[in-house]
Amino acid sequence: MKRPNILFLMSDEHRADITGFEGDKTVRTPVLDQLAETGVVFSNAYCASPICVPGRQCIAAGQLPRTCSCENYGDDLTPGYLTWPKTFSQYAYITTACGKLHHMGSDQLQGWRRRIGMDDMLIHDVKNIPGAHQEEFDRYQSNMTREGKWSDSKEIKKAGIGVGPHTEVRDEYATKGMENVISEYFVDPFYERTLEHFPHVLYLGLNNPHYPYFAQEDLFNYYLDKVPIYKDEPVFDHPWLGKSPFMPGAVKIGPDGDVTELEARKATAAYYANIEACDQRFGRVLESLKAAGEDIDDWIIIYTTDHGEMLGQHSIWEKQKFFEASARVPLIIRWPKGFKGGQVIKENVNLCDLFATLCDLCDIPIPSGLDSRSLVPLIKGDSDAWNNETISQFWGKFLMIKWGHLKYQYYGEDMPEVLFDLQRNPEETKNFIDDDEYAEIIKKFRKRCGELGFGPNADPNYTNAGY
Repeated sequence: MKRPNILFLMSDEHRADITGFEGDKTVRTPVLDQLAETGVVFSNAYCASPICVPGRQCIAAGQLPRTCSCENYGDDLTPGYLTWPKTFSQYAYITTACGKLHHMGSDQLQGWRRRIGMDDMLIHDVKNIPGAHQEEFDRYQSNMTREGKWSDSKEIKKAGIGVGPHTEVRDEYATKGMENVISEYFVDPFYERTLEHFPHVLYLGLNNPHYPYFAQEDLFNYYLDKVPIYKDEPVFDHPWLGKSPFMPGAVKIGPDGDVTELEARKATAAYYANIEACDQRFGRVLESLKAAGEDIDDWIIIYTTDHGEMLGQHSIWEKQKFFEASARVPLIIRWPKGFKGGQVIKENVNLCDLFATLCDLCDIPIPSGLDSRSLVPLIKGDSDAWNNETISQFWGKFLMIKWGHLKYQYYGEDMPEVLFDLQRNPEETKNFIDDDEYAEIIKKFRKRCGELGFGPNADPNYTNAGY
């Protein structure tokens, strides 16, 4: 019997609460809403790292940043690393990735058998080019005059109608590529040599709704006067959580602030518009499968993103924080032929868990050494043995551990720890770290922090999370 086909849909920087299925009344996400209604929604899913490259490598490897040595933006998995696409390729799956994978190293496939996209290029680090002559690279690098990463305020001020360099152009390239391979694999109108008898993994990775905050005109105009904005947001009293990633401090909105209210509204409208644009592209892929004669109820369909977007909440934009808006992600798994849909699972889970879950669903042995737990027992209603923990890491020195509704954060010896209680304070405006009521649980969090290789009592022999 053939193993099930998989369709893996992924966006970039999509905060979980800006979806129709999570209750947002403004955004239009009919395709995702339908997947959620007929699939399983994980309402407490978290990224392994709240920044693009490590977060994506951890999904591929089924391991936390410290385990797979992808702790910073430029890090990548070593060539030939054991990824879930590699595992599935070894079991005769035709694994095809269209769009953003964000690999930085010399292995641009990392287990995929085929890759279509506009980010598969070695441009970032000379060490990934065998035999590279460093002096030659230095000669040209010294003549670079282009501006570096825009500040958050400049990103906001530039927002509006337009085609972003990393969004609309690349996303259309990837989506069209996906439509083409579906026709090739399941129709093949020229030679009639279809590959439908093989099991398939099809992956579509979009760049939207990641900044720059540019959007197509019709969608931007629709959202401009409808979107809510985070205005007069108090700045959290913490040297890292109170600072926007590419600003000396937080982003102030107002006549005397860093950006005006209208500029913040334009950026938010573009962000909403780009979420709808993603939804439309996902719809195109599903329609292509149906047109090719595929029953999508036979397919395991996954939707998620790599991390969220602060969007001005706490006066912060972009990501890199352990606030819910940045670290929590949307996650849907749909397979009507395999399990009952219409469920919302509230246990803490991690995007690392997708490796083991996909193996379990497809009856493929789960490799050892992962920080990945199969979500299948939760999907089937068995939560008794579930370790209700999720972990996120950043910069190789910041750590978040969430147990139940408590979220502990370690920021090194030079910054204070943080404890959020999402039951008592879902807005994440109060730090409970010095509250005597939490003294015992904080001791346990600190012990776990050491087990994970962080803090003054870090385990020098750390290998993985120990699941």
